[in-house]
Amino acid sequence: MNEVRNPEDMNEAFARAANSGKIEALLALYEPDAVLIGQDGGERRGLAAIRQELTALLALGGKIEAKNRYAVTLGDIALLSADWRLESTAPDGAPLIVGGRSAEVVRRQPDGRWLYVLDHPSGA
Repeated sequence: MNEVRNPEDMNEAFARAANSGKIEALLALYEPDAVLIGQDGGERRGLAAIRQELTALLALGGKIEAKNRYAVTLGDIALLSADWRLESTAPDGAPLIVGGRSAEVVRRQPDGRWLYVLDHPSGA
């Protein structure tokens, strides 16, 4: 299980889950009603919509790296940002490299885990 017990570890946990290729590992990092901003800038609300977006991410293959920029915590809420990079191969065989700087809000759950509430991969 890829449980996050410290908010500053969230982005590395996301990269590990994505690199595992397992959609369930990624979805386990989100609250049921979380919002993820998709590649097109639209909101993906709830795990079913988030699943579709993250399945497309996994289909790119390759490897994701994420480095936490900051984690500002107030009680059971934390604001995060990370620098991330995905390296893969495009369908035509050319290198595919994308990256960004994220903005996220995570919340501590009653069992002590931290989960995404809001996830904007290019929001910072």
